[in-house]
Parts: sequence; structure tokens; C-alpha cells
Amino acid sequence: MEQRRILIADDEEDVVTALQFALEAEGYECLTAYDGNEAFTKAKKEKPDLIILDIMMPKMNGYQISRLLKFDKRYKDILILMLTARTQEKDQKLGEETGADLYVTKPFEIDGLVNTINHLLKFL
Repeated sequence: MEQRRILIADDEEDVVTALQFALEAEGYECLTAYDGNEAFTKAKKEKPDLIILDIMMPKMNGYQISRLLKFDKRYKDILILMLTARTQEKDQKLGEETGADLYVTKPFEIDGLVNTINHLLKFL
């Protein structure tokens, strides 16, 4: 079975490190990005299976990245899981409108998130 690749894009280094540790323990290859431009560039270059995408990042926000990827036929099949502190219903609706496949709010339980990712990627 081919190793799945996940791009973790968040400007909080501790979030990226914790997710990378947990996901690599599950056998995933992890790529990281700490701002929106870096995330968008890596997503286009590496074409990961899934992106864990924070909304509030410097240089480009998660909504913009999601929209640019999901409305481009070359990248539309990349799964996007928005992981954010933005908890209002309007934020979640905007996430859905810009193409997010799943919207998870912070704080989150890492084991639960890893189980969700395992479930999502099992069907690729």
C-alpha cells in the first residue's frame, strides 16, 4: 500500500509538531507549512492526499488556499480538513463554500482527529 501524504499547515509550531508526531506514528508522510503562501506552494508542488489547514495564517488565509485548490481541476481531489479556532457557524459555512471537506475546531483531541483522518484516507 502506498504511503499517504499529509500537509500540515498552521502558524502555531506546537500544533504542527504534535500533529506531525501523531500522524507519522500512524505511518503517514508529513509535510509542513507555517504560512499560507508556503502551504499553497507545497500543496501544488507535492499534491498531498490531505491538507490539515488552519484558517488564520500569515500571507494567505486557509479560505483562500482552499478556494484556489478546490476550484482548480488539477487539485480539486485533495482532501482539505480545516482545523481552526474559528467556531462560529458563519465561519464553518464559509469553509464549506470554499471547498473544505471537513471542519474541526480548536481545541481538539489529537487521538480523535487521527482516527478521523484514518477513516477519511482509508477510502482513497
